[in-house]
Amino acid sequence: MATEDAPNPSSEGGTGLVRVDGTGFTRVGRREGLWTYLKRVWEFRHFIVFDSKSRIAGESSDDSLGRVWMVLNPILNGAAYFLVFGVLLGTSRGIENFVAYLIIGVFMYRFTSSTIVAGSKAISGNRSLVTAFNFPRMTLPLAINVREMMRNVTTYVTMFALILVIPPLEPITWKWLVFIPIVALQFFFNLGLSLVLARIVADWNDFTHIITFGVRIWMYLSAVFYSVERFADMPLILGLMNANPLFNVLDMSRDVLLYDTWPEPMRWLILGGWTVGLLIIGTLMFWQGEEKYGRER
Repeated sequence: MATEDAPNPSSEGGTGLVRVDGTGFTRVGRREGLWTYLKRVWEFRHFIVFDSKSRIAGESSDDSLGRVWMVLNPILNGAAYFLVFGVLLGTSRGIENFVAYLIIGVFMYRFTSSTIVAGSKAISGNRSLVTAFNFPRMTLPLAINVREMMRNVTTYVTMFALILVIPPLEPITWKWLVFIPIVALQFFFNLGLSLVLARIVADWNDFTHIITFGVRIWMYLSAVFYSVERFADMPLILGLMNANPLFNVLDMSRDVLLYDTWPEPMRWLILGGWTVGLLIIGTLMFWQGEEKYGRER
């Protein structure tokens, strides 16, 4: 921007000109270049971690059991699913160690469902913060994903303990370490999907109701409490199930934690493809809407 002349009342005669260098001025709310934007997000990394820890510490402060509910909730959900689907509907037939199979399904599904539901409201649920301060708004869904990941560390420890103590007992093997990259892929998959949904909900808040319904349907389509083998004679349904990223997360986790087998290479390719694709699409979609988020609605 070129220098501009501004009146100088202190000069002789009461008027004059002062040259102002406006090269560093930028329009308020202007969208930065993608690389510059991502670097600004990275600069907020310490705040994201601190905010996640403080919010977790403040949760359930009014409850007598406090954060114990983070562990009890998935256990109670799993018990309800076991009663309804395992006992009453008989979906446990043909599944080796159905209790552990169900535990992994419920705990892993809950990580994704809670993350994307909360992440989708990252902008719409923080309008006052978004309109009051100038900061890269991508830090909001990112902070939610980090917070959910931190919250689920305790949940996963509980999941491991239940697998080890509920008969039939499962031994710990070196393949359990493969669970770490599986969860890492799940985290980045959740992040990419959260960015996409947060952008949509920021423009159309009614979409939150569709997300809630869709997440519930997704659970029934991901073999949380039944075996995909029941569709062995239905190649179309079986193919759709195998393309489902959440089913791949559950299946790979069960392979390494229950059945002491390496996940199939195709599972890694499918989950990795979904993760990379959603991260790229989500980042671009969210960044392109950056100018809109701070506007009053």
